[in-house]
Amino acid sequence: MFKRKQRKTKVSWVAILGICTLLVGVALDKTPLVEKLTQLFERLSVSAEQPQTQLRLTAWTQTTSQVLPLVRRSPQSRRSTLEAIAASQEQSLDRNRARYLLSSDYLEQQQGERALAWLEKLEYDYPVLASHIILKRARAYETIGDNAKAESTWKHLWRRYAKDPVAAEALFQLGKTNPQYWEKAIEKFPAHPRTVEIAQLQLNRKQRPNQQLLLLLLAKHGHYLADYTKILDRLTSNHQQHLKPEDWEQIAFGYWEKQEYGKAGAAYAKAPPTPRNTYRAARGLQIGGKKELARLYYKKLFNEFPDARENARGLIHLATLSELKYAADYLDTVISKFPDKAAAALLEKSKVLDSLQSAKSAYQARESILSQYSQSEVAAELRWELAQKRAKTGDLQAAWQWAQQLTVENPDSDLAPEAAFWVGKWAQRLGREADAKTAFNYVLKTYPESYYAWRSAVLLGWNVGDFTTVRQMTPQVQPLSVRPLLPTGSDTLKELYLLGQDRAAWTLWQVEFVNPMEPAVAEQFTDGLLRLGVGDYLEGIFMINSLKWREDPQERSQYEILRNQPAYWHALYPFPYEEAIEKWSENRQLNPLLVIALIRQESRFIADIRSVVGATGLMQIMPETGTWIASELNLKEYQLENPNDNIKMGTWYLDFTHWKYNNNSLLAVASYNAGPGNVSQWINRYGFQDPDEFVELIPFAETEGYIAGVFGNYWNYLRLYNPQISQRLAHTSKSNR
Repeated sequence: MFKRKQRKTKVSWVAILGICTLLVGVALDKTPLVEKLTQLFERLSVSAEQPQTQLRLTAWTQTTSQVLPLVRRSPQSRRSTLEAIAASQEQSLDRNRARYLLSSDYLEQQQGERALAWLEKLEYDYPVLASHIILKRARAYETIGDNAKAESTWKHLWRRYAKDPVAAEALFQLGKTNPQYWEKAIEKFPAHPRTVEIAQLQLNRKQRPNQQLLLLLLAKHGHYLADYTKILDRLTSNHQQHLKPEDWEQIAFGYWEKQEYGKAGAAYAKAPPTPRNTYRAARGLQIGGKKELARLYYKKLFNEFPDARENARGLIHLATLSELKYAADYLDTVISKFPDKAAAALLEKSKVLDSLQSAKSAYQARESILSQYSQSEVAAELRWELAQKRAKTGDLQAAWQWAQQLTVENPDSDLAPEAAFWVGKWAQRLGREADAKTAFNYVLKTYPESYYAWRSAVLLGWNVGDFTTVRQMTPQVQPLSVRPLLPTGSDTLKELYLLGQDRAAWTLWQVEFVNPMEPAVAEQFTDGLLRLGVGDYLEGIFMINSLKWREDPQERSQYEILRNQPAYWHALYPFPYEEAIEKWSENRQLNPLLVIALIRQESRFIADIRSVVGATGLMQIMPETGTWIASELNLKEYQLENPNDNIKMGTWYLDFTHWKYNNNSLLAVASYNAGPGNVSQWINRYGFQDPDEFVELIPFAETEGYIAGVFGNYWNYLRLYNPQISQRLAHTSKSNR
């Protein structure tokens, strides 16, 4: 994304000055001179070569590496290939990578001696991971029970890489016998997960000095902890009188991220008075039911930061909390000062005018949206509302015109894929087959990731599975062979991620990610990828998906570039639990992509997730339903939190709902969500002549969205992981340009 000048690899006068400084200062340091010089030359070598290496990695990694395609394979299946590459006499990046992966695999299998063999002197050949190589060596010594060498290696890691975040691992181990090392970790690496662990351990002791300091550390750096909100509660309850405004900002951000909006609003009210903090104070208090306080903070936002962009949303929310005679004034202020939110303000004003019995003025306000702010999302919503009303009365020509206008005026709207699809459907009804085909091709080209792209492909005759045929299909699945390069972070971080060292990469990122409250686009995407790597699919997918909400023009441009890259979509639609999904899908004669699509919708791949009503696991099985399924399968022991058990039972139930509805996947999936009784009622009430119309008529908004979600997921997995559909879609996009 960004280009850097390449530096020449020769040693400059700065290096010479550095060596001289070392010679003068060596008497002040106990580290041997040879070791100090070695450190310096290693740093010079790495800093000189990294920009060029990074440019080579971009092109070379994806095409010629023999090691990187092995990353997604199991240790057993890749061992012989890695050993052949590692045993090569020719020095290469692949050879170093192979040695590192082999040592990692053997360490996981508690085979320390074999790990040590592959690690021998590797740090000199592979400087980008030198500190992590020392770390693995220390762990290998621990594995074989050589505690003396392990301790010596931990001390070596701390001395030699004192500024490297991986040194926190050494401080953690050494601090088990010498508490001063733990204090050093808190001082130097507060964001490192090992330091977070230290803070937890110290808080659990009977004598707890510096309790506030430790709780603040956890509040700032422990967002991933299971009991994180309890930590915030403990901090605000026991130490609120001693907290600074900056502390309250960290606490507020933590509550906000965990969707504890009421508590977040109260904390933001005590944070430094910035536009963002004041808006969140008001909004959080409003969501938390503190309407009077919320009004005060919305007014405070406008009075103290009248030109801040947060005021646009703030004044609209304030209008909803105010008497009608004042609400219109607030909305007029938005219309005059914040043109990008004027349409939303006009819509709210039309509602106010309706309440004031000014029907004509309300109508004029809505007309103004369509004329003055024709390209706004609000205008798109009005057009779609009008199109649907015309369709219900049978005026398909008018419905077609409104929907067509939406696709022209609001092509970036969230409603545009649906409107464009119905342009095609209504054209078919009007006997305009050529126009219908054009519309369906337009959806495939312009909105290839949408549920409506799948429906368009079906109606164009593509072999992608319709509601009545998708169950039996067994499409070829071809996952990505090599991971993409991370868009930001250190070279060490990027290399760890490429090698599938997900826990190590995520750990390093906790230190490198210094601005989680206002991340850049590249940082947020990187954070999402690394969360996915450690199995935090719920938050990882959310971080990546929420990039589309960026409003700043520069950030929006960066997002648009990102979303045009395959890595973005593969991250949104990951493929975990592949083996279990393929096994039980084949056993039940279910399309495996339909199964993973349903799992993504139900649980975002979180194996132990539990809904408020008790639905559990990947396929969200209710306990009583699980008991019934277990009796049908003659299962004596099972755990709904166990991925294999859950997929085994969930696929049985999905097979059952297909059987009940004669293998119609639309009805089977709807039944999985809403229950067979409701689906049968809907069929009796609405009929089932047109499946697309049936979906629109479903009275449960959750189920209607669920169907679009599951089959939208299915389509994305098909277009991303099936080579035939991927190639055909690419060809369609090119031919329609």
